Amino acid sequence: MADPVRRNLPNLLTMLRLVIAMAFFATMSVSVLRGVELEASRQLWGNIAVALFLIAAATDALDGYLARRWSVVSDFGRIMDPFCDKVLVLGTFAYLASPHFAEINASGQVIGMTTGVWAWMVVLIISRELLVTSIRGVVESRGIAFGADWWGKSKMILQSIAAPYSLFVAVNPWFLNAPFWSGLQILLIWATVIITALSVIPYLVRARKLLGTTPE
Repeated sequence: MADPVRRNLPNLLTMLRLVIAMAFFATMSVSVLRGVELEASRQLWGNIAVALFLIAAATDALDGYLARRWSVVSDFGRIMDPFCDKVLVLGTFAYLASPHFAEINASGQVIGMTTGVWAWMVVLIISRELLVTSIRGVVESRGIAFGADWWGKSKMILQSIAAPYSLFVAVNPWFLNAPFWSGLQILLIWATVIITALSVIPYLVRARKLLGTTPE
């Protein structure tokens, strides 16, 4: 049996990620509000938020690795780990679609988003997560394991790269005004949206096969 430290450390890292996520959202709030008054302040707080996101993402990789390496995967971890991931990632995309990041022309019309993230993209990303969560709940309620597949893991990795990079470009004028870096931002965001949408298909196919061979 694993010692108490090994048994509890992965779960502590998971909960730490939730705390860091809350600090990230608080910092993001300061960044977007301060941007109204002073661009330099918005840049500072925005970069702090990027650093917090990366730290939180690092705990995600570490807690899963330790749980598997020490064979201490728990029901608590299986529930809280994806929950904390979704709070961090979905919350970040919601912030990236904030009107504070809108590009407005002289007529007061919104012509773009400095983050490259639009509200409809956030709706699509959240809808995908809700659908997969619902499918997993039904399948696992029948005693069938239904973990993330390659598409799901790839989607999560891409989201965890695109979200902080998008924010970094948005709050740093030099990168935002550089065609290469801003173009890469848009490419990453669109790739994330497309992969996120496509990633639900294998879940639907797998669930249909599993449920089709399982008695009601």
